[in-house]
Amino acid sequence: MAGNSQRRGAIRKTGKGNPTAGSGGRVRRGLEGKGPTPRAEDRPYHKAHKAKQAAAKRSGTKPRRRSDDAEWVVGRNAVVEVLRAGVPVTGVHVAEGAERDARLREAFQLASERGISLLEVPRRELDRLTSDAVHQGLAVRIPAYEYVDPDGLLDDAAEAGEPALIVALDHVTDPRNLGAVIRSAAAFGAHGVVIPERRAAQLTAAAWKTSAGAATRVPVARVVNLVRQLKAYQEAGCMVIGLAADGDVELPDLALADGPLVVVVGSEGAGLSRLVSETCDQLVSVPMSNAVESLNASVAASVALYQIARLRD
Repeated sequence: MAGNSQRRGAIRKTGKGNPTAGSGGRVRRGLEGKGPTPRAEDRPYHKAHKAKQAAAKRSGTKPRRRSDDAEWVVGRNAVVEVLRAGVPVTGVHVAEGAERDARLREAFQLASERGISLLEVPRRELDRLTSDAVHQGLAVRIPAYEYVDPDGLLDDAAEAGEPALIVALDHVTDPRNLGAVIRSAAAFGAHGVVIPERRAAQLTAAAWKTSAGAATRVPVARVVNLVRQLKAYQEAGCMVIGLAADGDVELPDLALADGPLVVVVGSEGAGLSRLVSETCDQLVSVPMSNAVESLNASVAASVALYQIARLRD
């Protein structure tokens, strides 16, 4: 029947209740840009993304987001350890309906004592925030560490009326070693720690925990070029010594402890790099039994800082 819009093949003339009537809406949407294509590892259904997440789960860590240097610590044991150690966190995230066991209750209590906000979110949202890590319903977010200006460490020493004592790490890659060095620096009166920006451990949750709170008291500076910074310290009047197994001077015979000093500690396996070694004013060895070939980087730093503090006293 003519005019019967209900008949098969009829076209509805009005757009009311049917925003896609006609071609205008469809064409307009088709012309809209969709933005840049995400990287393969950022596309949830791409095999590269799944491989990245599987690797993160196997290692028990959460890959850092590209937007900043903030870090997620996930899992009940890990979160409780971070809160116990006094690591600065921006908030404790708990999944809705998470089972309240002893670890979760302790996390709540520690967060309350430190005045940290507690956020209850849907489990899917926590999955998204942590990139599907195995979080057990609990996660904390650690903000990016604010590194200081390396030249400011000399100013801190001058204000304290003390000869500068700075520890520089040459490609030390284990964050636990970094944390242990920071702890020793605090114990023996160092004014700061300097680390390279690349191919070196950064101040992550693991370093924070190992420092046992010392990272809040000892400033850490990060530099693009360690050799250049060592030369800048030399121009400012500091002597630079490097710890090396084949050093020319043994630590007990060190005669430079009274003045401004920079102690350079090499990597766990290779020791000091060639350029750093050539830049040092003196290479110093730690006397050891012949049965031991070398010391862990953080242990060597602790021994050297203790001896320097003893000589200064």
